[in-house]
Amino acid sequence: MPPVAQGPYLKKIAAEKGEMFTMKFGSTHWVFLNSRRVVRELLDKRASIYSSRQSFPMASQIMSGGYRTLLMPYGDLWRSERKIMHQILNGTQAKVFEPYQDIESRTLLYEYLTRPQQWSVANGRYANSVIMSVVFGIRTLLDDTSLTELFGVSDEFVKYLAPGSSIVDTLPFLGRIPFLKALQPWRWVGDDLYRRYVKIYEKQFAKLHQRRKQGTQKPCFMTEFLDQEKDKDFNTEQIYFIAGTLIEAGSDTTRISIAEVVAGAALYPDWVQRARKELDDVCGSDAQRLPTFADMSRLPIIKGAVKESLRWKPSIAETGIPHALIQDDVFEGYRLPAGTVVTYNHWSISEDPKEYDQPERFWPERFVDEHIDDPVKGHVAFGAGRRVCVGNRVAFNNMSISIARLVYCFDFVEDPSHPIDVSKPFLANAKTPSFAVKIKVRSPAHEELILRECKAAATAQD
Repeated sequence: MPPVAQGPYLKKIAAEKGEMFTMKFGSTHWVFLNSRRVVRELLDKRASIYSSRQSFPMASQIMSGGYRTLLMPYGDLWRSERKIMHQILNGTQAKVFEPYQDIESRTLLYEYLTRPQQWSVANGRYANSVIMSVVFGIRTLLDDTSLTELFGVSDEFVKYLAPGSSIVDTLPFLGRIPFLKALQPWRWVGDDLYRRYVKIYEKQFAKLHQRRKQGTQKPCFMTEFLDQEKDKDFNTEQIYFIAGTLIEAGSDTTRISIAEVVAGAALYPDWVQRARKELDDVCGSDAQRLPTFADMSRLPIIKGAVKESLRWKPSIAETGIPHALIQDDVFEGYRLPAGTVVTYNHWSISEDPKEYDQPERFWPERFVDEHIDDPVKGHVAFGAGRRVCVGNRVAFNNMSISIARLVYCFDFVEDPSHPIDVSKPFLANAKTPSFAVKIKVRSPAHEELILRECKAAATAQD
């Protein structure tokens, strides 16, 4: 397995093998599902036996201490943490996020206008600031060092979700050696990432407690969590990972998907013109006002662009987030023993012309159908079965309002001297963009609209 671009590599194997194939890593068999049909049949319809998690000794244990909800097997701790995730990120809570999504997307426009060279960092700040406002009651600034630290750790961690990414995953006993840890090379990386992660949230909670003492803390999820003494059910580092999981869930998909839209707009500007026809009909071709959440029912191409950004060139978990089978099963003549790892081959599915017409094209209209308002329909970016991302509606709204406003106000043009490479995933980077693009405000009227409607949001301190 190559260390990078595993998705394109597995796509080639899928083209030869069909809807399913098996690979062996160490003593563990992995089954890769290469069509949405078999994903539905196994991970959705048989979710009761396909929804546990494979043990990733590196990512789950060494890097996360066994506390990261995403990688936990079924159990009491997983159910307790999943319940907390659901309370704050489920679809019925989406309205709670809208005021933050509004102010932060206005700030995003102002940052694109005044600091276009930092557009990629601005995407991360936008996504992070929305969820930080809800969880910790604070905003994120563009030059915030904690933002760079967080995304740096997250970007390093994601690499270890791919099969065969660490020798510890292939030979799990290495992760259980209790002595001479300083001489274990995998510990140099894993233990360091764990310490950095804990330190990030240790500082966030210290600042939270300080604001509470000073009487300046705004009501937020964590103040409610502490006031209701829910923290007594968890140890300190479990609480850090609960907060971290919420922040990651609210940040990573959004920042990467906005970048996908930017690339898609630069490479396939035809859809931008069609989306703008809808936007101009709603908001005026002369930049009368910004799009709002109330306009979304009249902007189907924007909503389609959100889903297309999730399908096109998947750059987070390009080989899927693996599920673990908890009992023997048989599917269409294939015997699948308990303990088999089963994952959806995300890149391959997204690039398959049998699944999507002209899959290489960024084409939002492919999702303009009766399922347009269901965030999880038509793609596998939010996962499958009982492990589907609980924050899918919040993420969908995050992207809808930001993409509508960016497409309404800006032009995105490919830099001929640095063509955008779409043969492999856009690797996330906390400091620099994954590709070069020229960003220009659409017109003087749109520039004036941004200055008039967005500057106050961008310069507000809280």
